[in-house]
Amino acid sequence: MLTVMPNDEARWAALEMRDRSADGTFVYAVHTTGIYCRPSCAARRPRPENVAFYATCEAAEDDGFRPCLRCRPNGPSRQEKETEAVIAACRLIEAAESPPALADLAKAAGLSRYHFHRVFKTVTGLTPKAYAAAHRARRLRETLPDAETVTSAMYDAGFNSSGRFYAAASGVLGMVPADFRKGGTRTRIHFAAGECSLGSIIVGATGKGICAILLGDDPDQLARDLQDQFPHAELVGGDGDFEVVIANVVGLVEQPKVGLDLPLDIQGTAFQQRVWQALREIGVGRTASYSQIAARIGRPKAARAVAQACAANPIAVAIPCHRVVRTDGDLSGYRWGVERKWELLEREKAA
Repeated sequence: MLTVMPNDEARWAALEMRDRSADGTFVYAVHTTGIYCRPSCAARRPRPENVAFYATCEAAEDDGFRPCLRCRPNGPSRQEKETEAVIAACRLIEAAESPPALADLAKAAGLSRYHFHRVFKTVTGLTPKAYAAAHRARRLRETLPDAETVTSAMYDAGFNSSGRFYAAASGVLGMVPADFRKGGTRTRIHFAAGECSLGSIIVGATGKGICAILLGDDPDQLARDLQDQFPHAELVGGDGDFEVVIANVVGLVEQPKVGLDLPLDIQGTAFQQRVWQALREIGVGRTASYSQIAARIGRPKAARAVAQACAANPIAVAIPCHRVVRTDGDLSGYRWGVERKWELLEREKAA
């Protein structure tokens, strides 16, 4: 779950657990030593009656406390240093013609192979190999439509053998490369419209799973939106079996605690997928800010990018971007209308 520090009791709990995710949200000072520390500091745990909490290092220093020489709370945290090292590694992966070796990436970061692999996965949610694959997939989707040949697109995207390329292409594109290059004319999306207490709803699905859940007031407009979202696909009205799928989605809207046990066919960047996964980890009846989501995925300065990923979410409710609010609690925007966002949150509170 997301780290939230609403009061001193929660701060003390983070101090007891030496919770690294709480670093940067507050510091604690010890009256008997005159020192202030990060929540994750490995120093001996102080007695509660000797502790004072401060929102910033400056506030602690204004009261006469000195920074700890062990955890150095007034400098970059270990997590921030590791995040910077991982960002640099991501740039190396993106600039390379073929995926760099793990040993080379670790050496550039100044870490051992094992530690670098662990840190990279903690920060990005992906292994270096998976990040490289996601980057190649994005490059392939971008270059293939305008490439002179499939082979040239393959090499431009960083695939160094046709065997690996064709083995990955279906999962990356959702179809064979030649069909994708022609505009996805043979992609078939089954869809059906329905009504729920929030208005009209349309659900679309490929053979892999649900690819769209759209909410609105006009089912015809939603159908046009679906076509705009997948302009080269063949849209096919769902049969009787598909009605069960939309009934399950409507059930999720009406009763949030039921959950959605359906496969999701989500096409997005590696960053978007990390954000969407973090959204699915927010419990029913809870909310999180864009900044908290950014911190959770290891990108504390990427709150604006998180907001953009939420806005790009194509699957309403099942990927609960409605549970993300501003730091001050304001609902901010919502792709399917702020009123629906408010109604969903109120319904979940009462569930």
